[in-house]
Amino acid sequence: MRIDILTILPEMVRGALSHSVIGRAVSAGIADVRVVDIRDFAEDRHRTTDDTPCGGGGGMIMKPEPIAGALDRIAAEHAPERIVMTDPQGELFSQSMAREMAAETHIAIVCGRYEGVDERVKQHLVTQMVSIGDYVVTGGELPALVILDAVVRLLPGALGNEGSTDQESFSYGLLDYPQYTRPRSFRGWDVPDVLLNGNHADICDWRRTQQLVRTRERRPDLWARFVPTEDDMRLLRGYGTPTP
Repeated sequence: MRIDILTILPEMVRGALSHSVIGRAVSAGIADVRVVDIRDFAEDRHRTTDDTPCGGGGGMIMKPEPIAGALDRIAAEHAPERIVMTDPQGELFSQSMAREMAAETHIAIVCGRYEGVDERVKQHLVTQMVSIGDYVVTGGELPALVILDAVVRLLPGALGNEGSTDQESFSYGLLDYPQYTRPRSFRGWDVPDVLLNGNHADICDWRRTQQLVRTRERRPDLWARFVPTEDDMRLLRGYGTPTP
């Protein structure tokens, strides 16, 4: 999969490409991540990528020409199937969105910055605006890296255990179950006995029950959209809580 990241701070992005899952995926050729410096497509010798807002106001706005030039250069090689812009007004990023992106062969991510990006870029050049949460960060590089990590780890071969993403939080609308390791007892806090009895059916039931209960208690917004199966309802009854 090819992922182009368009930014005015290329070194901020490149610094993350040699570490952890992203680094391994890049080294193995699973992900072809290319960092594009938007300043290279500026039309003046000062490599200007921003200007004052039309109509007045504080801050600076990213100009459309350098972004369009960068996207044109990418499209001349291979047109992305999806062009994403990081923007606080965008659709909230989710695990299901990450899976959709991971199914593509080529996406581009445009990092917004300053007070915003010229509206014509949003209307005519990108296919999707994405936000990682209801808060504001200085620029789109950190959100782009969040999206990059979430997408790359879903690519076949990116993780050592191909099934390790199946039970993660949000994978199927539920939070993850609690995880423990040795020692069996730490400061008087014990690993639940069910995880040590060797009965895999009991362990699976316990883990599923924990996912259901945790999601309902901690993320009622997720629970409201989740449709429990008959087996889920049986597990909840066994846990001693009312069924939905």
